[in-house]
Amino acid sequence: MNKLFALACFAFASTALAQPCPDKSINYWQAFPAGGESDLSARHQQIVLKKRCPAIETIIQYKPGAGGGLMWAQMNQLAGDGSNIIGVNLPHIVFQPIEGQVTYKTDDVTPVFWFHYTPDALVVAESSPIRTFADFVKAAKADPGKISLGGSGLNSANHAAHERMNAAFGFKTTYVPFKGTGDMTTAVIGSHVGGAMSYTAFAINNKGKVRALAVAMDKRHPLLPDVPTFRELGVDWVDGAYRGIGVPKSTPPEVRKRVADLWRALNNDPEMKELAAKSGFELVNVGSAEMDAFMKEKIQLYTEGAKRLGLGRK
Repeated sequence: MNKLFALACFAFASTALAQPCPDKSINYWQAFPAGGESDLSARHQQIVLKKRCPAIETIIQYKPGAGGGLMWAQMNQLAGDGSNIIGVNLPHIVFQPIEGQVTYKTDDVTPVFWFHYTPDALVVAESSPIRTFADFVKAAKADPGKISLGGSGLNSANHAAHERMNAAFGFKTTYVPFKGTGDMTTAVIGSHVGGAMSYTAFAINNKGKVRALAVAMDKRHPLLPDVPTFRELGVDWVDGAYRGIGVPKSTPPEVRKRVADLWRALNNDPEMKELAAKSGFELVNVGSAEMDAFMKEKIQLYTEGAKRLGLGRK
């Protein structure tokens, strides 16, 4: 009897851990062009999902524009049957509606899972004469506004970090928005801009081509051990961008949860953890149970941050 009970418990546990596969292929919509962090993370997920669910395809599609705002404004026009998922980003989906240059509101976006976080990082091309953050400060103060820094989108995490750095250190640089990190890469490496306010993942994936000067982390990144944190440089700054997936608002609650649980299973896959670590992504797991509290906290935080940074002022 005990043996039968043990077998029954094992079967139940196995069923609970084995997240069911979708019954149809998935369209994975990207709000930024190919080649950036969002695209790279989607490619990682595509690999692991194919291993777990070989009968379906994950079709990555791109609709860039307006710093992600074009896709997010149109996501609710897609079928809400679980076959469409959309890459979403924080703080973008809070900042952009506050600025008022997009046609969607934060409440129009339905995130179902946040899967990773990338800390802010200031980088320059490897060929730049600026070798340290102290060099950068000196150059920026010597000629206000001359140094241009690329970033992904307007009213995005990169844009906010750029404004925050200028205010915190008392200098002025010029922000140059690109459609996405992929589009920005050539400009940074080719020194068409003076550097970039990007993420640790950008610095890691372009090591040897760009040089990170500072990172917004509580301690140094293990893959960038020689790069100081902003805290070390005298500013209490730990921040960056969250990436996740959303669904059309018409998607039923049970389908939203099924998608969220599948993405949690992908995030906990050993291969995903290895891929994320190599690319400088910090994995997080914010799904159905945590979503409401997480979004309430982040919307308040970024709304206050947007006011402080002057986003939305005309």
